Amino acid sequence: MKYRVIPVDTRQPEVVQLLTSLQKACLPHDKIYPITKGHWYVAYTQDGEAVGFAGVVPSSRWSDTMYLCRAGVVRAHRGRGLQKRFIKARIRKAKALKMNWVISDTNQNPASANSLIAIGFKMFEPSQPWGLKTALYWRYRIKHAV
Repeated sequence: MKYRVIPVDTRQPEVVQLLTSLQKACLPHDKIYPITKGHWYVAYTQDGEAVGFAGVVPSSRWSDTMYLCRAGVVRAHRGRGLQKRFIKARIRKAKALKMNWVISDTNQNPASANSLIAIGFKMFEPSQPWGLKTALYWRYRIKHAV
């Protein structure tokens, strides 16, 4: 199956509703992440069905860094590389915004950790951790052409 990963406009109420319903479907035990800032993406099947989402927001700690805040894929469409496509799309956005780093965290989620590793993220220990006690922290250095 072919997918399209496209940026969406969160100023549109129907987009906020879609992202909220995708969060509930993909991450039913998590709190809904606010969709009021940053840049968001939706994955669609060739038939136009929304099957995944991802967001990236400015880091609250570093001015040259974007944070991969949330992502999920509907169970029936997992294992088809959509997470990696979401990560790459968000790195491209961070690069376009002239950022130097992209960071994220995972918590007891080997699939997400493996996707980050496959793209080139490295684990790090922040001086002030922001996640759960069991969180793993990841960063990716954006290479800019000189």
